[in-house]
Amino acid sequence: MPDPAVLAQLREQLRAMETQGFRRRPVLPFGMQALDSRLANGGLRLDALHEIAAASSDMAEDCAATLFMAGIAARAWGPVLWVVRRRDLFAPGLSQVGLDHKRLIYAEARDDAELLAVMEEGLRHRGLGAVIGEVKRADMTASRRLQLAAEGGRTIALLMRRHAREGSDPLSATSAAVTRWRVGCAPSTPLPVEGVGRARWQLALVRQKGGEPFEMQVEACDATGRCALPANVADRKAAAGGAARRAA
Repeated sequence: MPDPAVLAQLREQLRAMETQGFRRRPVLPFGMQALDSRLANGGLRLDALHEIAAASSDMAEDCAATLFMAGIAARAWGPVLWVVRRRDLFAPGLSQVGLDHKRLIYAEARDDAELLAVMEEGLRHRGLGAVIGEVKRADMTASRRLQLAAEGGRTIALLMRRHAREGSDPLSATSAAVTRWRVGCAPSTPLPVEGVGRARWQLALVRQKGGEPFEMQVEACDATGRCALPANVADRKAAAGGAARRAA
């Protein structure tokens, strides 16, 4: 029989290797198995920087990316600091995806440099659930500073990279972000009764540390900040599962 003391020591060594000597980092899951299972951490790391960009400069897709961020912040704990360059946020729209105006703290910056500095200060405060900013330009040094400021805390950092000019890719610049997302609009299917279907988004995880990129279509955030699989996709998955059970 193996020595229990040796086994216990081996388990501790393996546990230290798995966590690289640090405590396990908390994550914020989306609550969708189809999405969370494809993320390296099973969700979005709370002590990290995540970048989001609209699929194009179109206003509708810009709004989709904004609401995607708001839905994430809505599911985080505590107050949310949102740093902007222009006063174009619509509080009732944010509340529709679960981000109550009573949780929001707005800060207006003169330029991208000041915006990034305010974000960094907010992340170091450690008393916020999320810090959000919107920039046109942020270099590798700026993103690394945000990532370092977020590490060790429970404040998720969300940086929206806006389109600087027509045809440009905001995510082409190098970054220290743990995940980088592109959000676009997708055709929605009208519901037979109401006649208006829930909006759909095309999510593309362009890059994630420790995992592979992927794309998937989801229904837009509901009043709790949660996305969902489109009904037709969910029905196909349920049918496939039922067929597998019947075959078994």
